[in-house]
Amino acid sequence: MKKLLECNRGEKVKVVRLNAEYDLKQRLISFGVMKEAKIEVLEHAPGKKTIEIKVGKMRIALRDKEAALVDVEEYE
Repeated sequence: MKKLLECNRGEKVKVVRLNAEYDLKQRLISFGVMKEAKIEVLEHAPGKKTIEIKVGKMRIALRDKEAALVDVEEYE
């Protein structure tokens, strides 16, 4: 298991756990980032300050601190 922030561009992963506080967890869930959700990593900003991911048909940019709170595992 690893953190979403540690994933490489093009990697496809599945969410195992959200380690965020209640408010952030609810915001992530509203975007579709929840347990068992399949995510594709699209891009890292220079310095890995943000990460762009695809959940379903939605593209989301997360801060590095937010992405570090999402535990994932490979699914393909």
